[in-house]
Amino acid sequence: MNILKLLAVLLISLVLSACASSRSGDVYSRDQTMREMVVRSGIVESVREVSMEGTQSGAGTLAGAAVGGVAGSTVGGGRGQIVGAIIGAVLGGIAGNSIEESATKKNALEISVSLDGGKLIAVVQEMGEVFHPGERVRVLSGNGSTRVTH
Repeated sequence: MNILKLLAVLLISLVLSACASSRSGDVYSRDQTMREMVVRSGIVESVREVSMEGTQSGAGTLAGAAVGGVAGSTVGGGRGQIVGAIIGAVLGGIAGNSIEESATKKNALEISVSLDGGKLIAVVQEMGEVFHPGERVRVLSGNGSTRVTH
């Protein structure tokens, strides 16, 4: 039965860690909809693949601590179970945080755009659309975010 509890908590941990928001040019958050955005045009100067760090929301830490605590409590008896649960919770929390960060890490693009008017900007967004140097693009900005689209 303890194995089933452990597997259930591990499954919950993986599900929670997969709930990362997308930052691609194709995906809008709810608070970005129904708002005016400024649209500028320009030419892609360069495109570079980069990594977008994963989230550390705390969900992975909590789920990992729960899994570790349950697993650790099965060690020994009496005070050994308590010590095992505490050590398991700490180690599980550390592992859960690391799992969440690596599971939500994304491949992204750094897109440098020479705007009409001469200003050069760079925008980092999750991979989605493909951009090539020399292409005309639109740069949408508003509410603290900017994205590049065709």
